Amino acid sequence: MSALRFAIDKVGGVTECARVCNITPRGVYKWIHRDALPRTEFTGETRYAKAMAEASSGAFTAEWLLANAGPRSVPKITPQPGMATTA
Repeated sequence: MSALRFAIDKVGGVTECARVCNITPRGVYKWIHRDALPRTEFTGETRYAKAMAEASSGAFTAEWLLANAGPRSVPKITPQPGMATTA
């Protein structure tokens, strides 16, 4: 189970998580699909992790959730032999 799914379950499920975060359940399902909190959570525009942690009865902290439910980095594309590269 992913950290995000664990957190959503501890908050009480998708519907309760949506209520706590003041978003629609569809928004929470988008997080689940991407297995990450939205970009806005990491740019300081939203505080969903904090709201979820407060609603979890101490099951996890906002810091833990942010560290474990972030977007995955994009893999670096290695050029094939003979492929032109620009500097």
